[in-house]
Amino acid sequence: MSTKQYDPYLGEEVIILEWRDLAACAGQDPSLFFPAGETGPAAEQIVQAKAICSTCEVTEECLTYAIETNQVSGIWGGLTEDERRPIRRRWLADRRRRTG
Repeated sequence: MSTKQYDPYLGEEVIILEWRDLAACAGQDPSLFFPAGETGPAAEQIVQAKAICSTCEVTEECLTYAIETNQVSGIWGGLTEDERRPIRRRWLADRRRRTG
């Protein structure tokens, strides 16, 4: 999704893109990024999804979104659920330390 916003420095409206607009997966079949499991046909699906993610310029934003919103399924930021789980645990622990 994009929005228009007036830029006072340019003196005109500019289009502000969200990270999702720039994602390499935009326009791809979403089911590719949500394999059923991690073995058999799903393993090839994961390889294909990660190949697309490897060309993406917003993987960091994607991964951050997945961690912060607790996306428990799918390939986000080039990582599977199992690969994200320890990152999410560390993120939560850091967050608790900062707020607690």
